[in-house]
Amino acid sequence: MAKAKVKKVTVAAAVKATRYALFLHYCRFAGVPEPVAEYAFHPTRKHRMDFAWPDHKLGLEVEGGVWTRGRHGRGSGVVKDMAKHTLAAEEGWRIIRVTPDNLYMLSTIDSIEKALRFHVSQEKAP
Repeated sequence: MAKAKVKKVTVAAAVKATRYALFLHYCRFAGVPEPVAEYAFHPTRKHRMDFAWPDHKLGLEVEGGVWTRGRHGRGSGVVKDMAKHTLAAEEGWRIIRVTPDNLYMLSTIDSIEKALRFHVSQEKAP
């Protein structure tokens, strides 16, 4: 009998999946349109937004590890994020950046709502 393959899940991956599910629920509760998680915004590159509202070209990036010298706090990670965000800007994207602690704050939801409204108002401008 063949052994079933078991996919190993790291603690970090489990925390990230939980955080994403909770944020999607939080958006629904707050009345914000539900974002797409892990959205590949570029046609040929592998870059992804943590959360995105593609119709509005709005992305939300959760910058983890900024206080612990994690990926986003080390030089190479900062440089890679800068390249990713520049590429996104070249494609017309706007990015809101938050830490994991700020992800569930009302100020983050308020920023998202304002950015979504701004995009709609720009579409209606003459």
